[in-house]
Amino acid sequence: MPISVRTLVTSTIILLGVGFLALVGIIGTTIWLGERAQAYFELVTEARILRVSAVELRSAMQAAESGQRGFLATGNEIYLSPYDTAKAEADRRLDTLKRALASRPEGEALLPRLVSVLAEKVVEMDQTIVLKSDRRDAEALAILRTNRGKALMDEANVFLSGIVRAADQRLAESVSEQRANASMLRWVSIIGGIVIVLVVGGVIVTILRYAREIAQARDEVRALNANLEDRVARRTADLAQARDRAEVLLAEVNHRVANSLALVASLVRLQGNAMKDQAAKDALDETQARILAISLIHKRLYTSGDVRVVALDEYLSSLLEHMETSMRAEGHGAALLHHELEPLKLGTDASVNLGVVVSEWVTNAFKYAYPDRRGDVRVRLRRLPDGKAQLTVADDGVGRPENGPARGTGLGTRVVQGIAASMRAEVQYFARQPGTEARLVFPLPAD
Repeated sequence: MPISVRTLVTSTIILLGVGFLALVGIIGTTIWLGERAQAYFELVTEARILRVSAVELRSAMQAAESGQRGFLATGNEIYLSPYDTAKAEADRRLDTLKRALASRPEGEALLPRLVSVLAEKVVEMDQTIVLKSDRRDAEALAILRTNRGKALMDEANVFLSGIVRAADQRLAESVSEQRANASMLRWVSIIGGIVIVLVVGGVIVTILRYAREIAQARDEVRALNANLEDRVARRTADLAQARDRAEVLLAEVNHRVANSLALVASLVRLQGNAMKDQAAKDALDETQARILAISLIHKRLYTSGDVRVVALDEYLSSLLEHMETSMRAEGHGAALLHHELEPLKLGTDASVNLGVVVSEWVTNAFKYAYPDRRGDVRVRLRRLPDGKAQLTVADDGVGRPENGPARGTGLGTRVVQGIAASMRAEVQYFARQPGTEARLVFPLPAD
């Protein structure tokens, strides 16, 4: 059945509407789950504080009891110092626990009894220490033999263990809900992506079919008798007009797709601006840098004559220039970027991976190498004699911590290790005096 202009326009609008709704569904789900993730983060933080406070309070009370028993057994005042320290730590942890439980329903019934038990236990320990100090050992021993202190400690342990179990259960429930949300986002993204692909495919098929029918009609018009020239001319004009409409419609489709992608980018940027957690902002900045590395690859492919390989010197120089501008705009202006890049070529997928590695290392150097002074960040790419290439990023900054905690989230290091494994490459970090050098050795494609 031939496709009319009205059918073409109607079906295209319907397909684009379905695709737009699918896109809105993906974006809405992503934003909603992002808000839920923030709520889960706050819940996990609260549960962790509650659990740590309960565990540390229990440990402090046990340490205080050990100091008491040691003094009572030996009379050596050396046990009183850790006793006093543990008692002060118990007071501090109890205050933290009070604040954490104040907003929880179970805290109203639990806190008064727990505070009373701990206070009575401290009084019992202080009383025996005073008696021992006054050389009234028999009275102190009589108090111990009542086992009242043990009963109080056991009761406190029951309360604190219950708090720890409740916090662990809350953490487990949060993790389970996060996994369920991640699964939902994955399925929404998959289904939405399939719908969008089907929509684009349907539009393309419809337009191609319509264009093919136009071409067939034009050939039929050209094959008509010469006596029907006027009729052929009119038909040709109609066909030309229809073709122009099809081209305009195709341009409109492309324009709508571009606007949709711009909308996605804007929403992601707005989401980053709305985040209050600095760690989340940093994570979004790192993600944006990785997206930049990939997007520049595609831009380079569109402007080159060969989509199979990428000129690394041109690609990396563009990437580094953009990164330097972006890092200065974000307030990381203490480093000066220099690069020395040999004209090498690499496959598209490997170039994407290499760009992400460069982005990770240069971003880390800008952020952490020079916290209180200016310095250089040097990027070098050169060919090795064994069919491989070497990428190095070096600085003269404060150096990479060996035993301390990783700066940032540590995700970048895992990304680099994963990329190196996929490229069959070797990653090495060298401590300089001063500074750090990161090195990636990877195979080049055969000429």
